[in-house]
Amino acid sequence: MDVLTPRQILDQLVNFPTVSRGSNLALVDWLEGYLAGQGVKCFRHWNEDRQKAALIGHAGPWVEGAVVLSGHSDVVPVDGQAWTSDPWVVVERDGRLYGRGTCDMKGYVALAVWALVEAQRRGVARPLQLALSYDEELGCTGAPPMIKTMQELLPKGTAALIGEPSRMKVITGHKGGTGYNVHVKGYEVHSSLLPEGVSAVMEAARLIQWINDQNAAIQAAPRGSVGGRFHPPFTTMHVGRIQGGTADNITAADCRFAVEMRCVPDDDVEARAGAFRAEAERLDAALKAQRPEAGVHLDRFFDVSALRPEVGGEAEALACALTGENATGVVSYGTEAGQFQDAGYSAVVCGPGDIAQAHQPDEYLEVSEFLAGQRFMERLLERLG
Repeated sequence: MDVLTPRQILDQLVNFPTVSRGSNLALVDWLEGYLAGQGVKCFRHWNEDRQKAALIGHAGPWVEGAVVLSGHSDVVPVDGQAWTSDPWVVVERDGRLYGRGTCDMKGYVALAVWALVEAQRRGVARPLQLALSYDEELGCTGAPPMIKTMQELLPKGTAALIGEPSRMKVITGHKGGTGYNVHVKGYEVHSSLLPEGVSAVMEAARLIQWINDQNAAIQAAPRGSVGGRFHPPFTTMHVGRIQGGTADNITAADCRFAVEMRCVPDDDVEARAGAFRAEAERLDAALKAQRPEAGVHLDRFFDVSALRPEVGGEAEALACALTGENATGVVSYGTEAGQFQDAGYSAVVCGPGDIAQAHQPDEYLEVSEFLAGQRFMERLLERLG
């Protein structure tokens, strides 16, 4: 198979509509075939129903100390979005590459794949690894089992470069987070008999008010040295949607909402989550005391580790050397970087594109950013060689 350019690889990757609700196996099949055909060792980590797989690659000598290039294969849907071109075909116009995932984050993945092939062709002294996950857009749930499999199958890498769009700026910290789907179960009676029933909507409001009170207390508290670098410079808890009830004159049998928590790195995500669970359990017991049918059920639907700035971190030093940047930054969105850090890797975020373009109709990646990403990879190959 001929060696492909980064742009040719990007064209291929975007052609696969790897929306998170579906399979990514067509992309993984093609990509594994291409990498293996260039001599790159490839492995898979399958999800439980084997409809998705993470792809893991290793180029160069079979020794420890690899640099890991990390990305995700999934993209968000285009349903209901007004696109001016086919979202599954890369279209170049006005210095931009349009297509679903060009920015978030198949542009970086294309560059990482190209670099892996070049590392194998050139015969680098230090290995280069690819970690391509699934279900990042569903709450970064695919990365932890993939990383575990990597560490079982490959020589351990030391520095992970997560290529989420950062305009090639070196990001050393981001917020962590978790979230719960909440189902408050009530008991229906006519509203004129209110004390005999349980209104799931009115009881859910108690939990939401508790969240409001927590936000007020958090914002009134002193700022931490790390958290103070963020915008906003504190942990936030948010409810975006709520649904419940059947009629104005019936106590609601059900109410559902979701709460998300985005925590600065010097806050304790598990402590925040534990406090919310405790409040939900207190309300659950109170409702069951009124009606045994009533209660509160929680389902945790995502859990993303914060990326903590490292003192003398290898990944930061490497990324700064490759970009020529001395300054580093932090962001409030989450990535898989904190999960690599939890697994013992030094980690930073650095990739082409602007996060403001992620998930948007007519998503695009500036050609200049794509070329900057290729220069970044060229410098990395020189250092590995």
